[in-house]
Amino acid sequence: MTGDTLKIFFTMAAYMLVVIGIGLFFAKRAQASSENYFLGGRSLGPWVAAMSAEASDMSGWLLMGLPGVAYWSGIADSFWTALGLGVGTYINWLIVAQRLRRYSAVTNNAITIPDFLSNRYHEEKKVILGIAAIFILVFFTVYAASCFVTCGKLFSTLFGKSYHSMMIAGAIFVVIYTFLGGFLAESTSDFMQGVVMIFALIVILVAGTASAGGFNAVVENAKSIPGYFSLNSMAVPKVGADKVQQVVGNVPQFGKAAPYGFLTILSTLSWGLGYFGMPQVLLRFMAIRKVDELKMSRRIATVWCFISLISAVAIGVIGRAMFPFSETLSTAGGAENVFIVISQSILPPVLAGLVMAGILAATISSSDSYLLIAASAFAKNVYEGILKKNQADDKVVMRVSRGMLLLVALLGMVIAWDKDSVIFTIVSFAWAGFGATFGPIMLFSLFWKRTTREGAIAGMVTGGAMVFIWKLLIKPMGGLFGIYELLPAFVLSCIVIVLVSLATKEPSEEIQKEFEESKTFAL
Repeated sequence: MTGDTLKIFFTMAAYMLVVIGIGLFFAKRAQASSENYFLGGRSLGPWVAAMSAEASDMSGWLLMGLPGVAYWSGIADSFWTALGLGVGTYINWLIVAQRLRRYSAVTNNAITIPDFLSNRYHEEKKVILGIAAIFILVFFTVYAASCFVTCGKLFSTLFGKSYHSMMIAGAIFVVIYTFLGGFLAESTSDFMQGVVMIFALIVILVAGTASAGGFNAVVENAKSIPGYFSLNSMAVPKVGADKVQQVVGNVPQFGKAAPYGFLTILSTLSWGLGYFGMPQVLLRFMAIRKVDELKMSRRIATVWCFISLISAVAIGVIGRAMFPFSETLSTAGGAENVFIVISQSILPPVLAGLVMAGILAATISSSDSYLLIAASAFAKNVYEGILKKNQADDKVVMRVSRGMLLLVALLGMVIAWDKDSVIFTIVSFAWAGFGATFGPIMLFSLFWKRTTREGAIAGMVTGGAMVFIWKLLIKPMGGLFGIYELLPAFVLSCIVIVLVSLATKEPSEEIQKEFEESKTFAL
């Protein structure tokens, strides 16, 4: 390593030690009970709840995936995605947070999303519990893989080591950290990591704009590329058989701009629907200590989200002005390194290390959430709730959880083994999976008293299955079918929930009474 690289490494290492220190600090408290380990004893304040929800949600794709999309094909795809996410964040905090916090307390103090859904419908045979746990395991394994890809790309680009060794090292660190402190350590460190992430984005936004020659220079460069600086078309880099962008006389080549029509815009905006089904965000709603603090959390989360998303898109555009062509950024997957390349080129080593820690922060804050929720889905819901019928010892449940955490991490590393993986693509599939599986049933469970257990089961299976069917079988047909799989899967799940609920016996008086009680339950 060069002297500058060593300085970056030591800065990032110091940051990692702070994160581990937080895990050790909360380790004893986390081991007190499974509720403490999985939900932090419902003790999150408004700042921690808001920042940890957004930091765990955004993951490394905010600093690598989203700027990479903007760098590669222009602002249309990244802008409409960011807008959908920003609006979705606000609406989720506005209409879901308070109701879920109350309702989860009413339904036997549920501490996981599968718990809540199963308790909401008074299940005796834990079908909802099992289905929810399986989908959580599947999609969070994919999500964890996206985080491990981020670690691999970050460290291999920085230190010149192999992608695979760096990916494994990052995964091991995340697993050790998650083992230590559980949900409270995760949420507390996520608050700090949310601060680091937005600091990193703003620093690169300001410094990168100046280095590129100013705002006008960045805009003029973007306008010079066909379709790049448009909200209804996309730039199309010309690539060879090796998927590397072609260059003539040191000038990167682009084809004719591709249209970005209304249906595509609607499809991309549908990213916002995913928020209603994101377990890592919904758990923060359940864990906040007081309902009346949610208003402040909503404001904090929304402001953080919009600033971060706008900055991430802008950084991709700035990167194209600074580096019209770079071997590191010459493929769709390689373009996701634009944040790293800018940081290394314009910042002093120590500051670059701190900014680089922003990527690490995003990755850690997400992957520990994914691993913990996936592990709790199996340990609390499948092992304790179904196999042991709520008779398992609490400490045994926690040991089972840690074993499952290791298994999910291993499977995630297998998925992440391909060094050409595109983070944005991996995240979009998992996002669609959660959004379509849990989003509709969460909304109907919270706001429609007539929803039945049968409707809930049918809706979850339909939404989750349709994500796979649309992605693998229908979307490749192109044309009207080329839309993001979340939108059709979400809509179809909603239709199925309504039809099946109306066709089956209405919920019992006890369930309906709980529904009404949850509207005003004092907390």
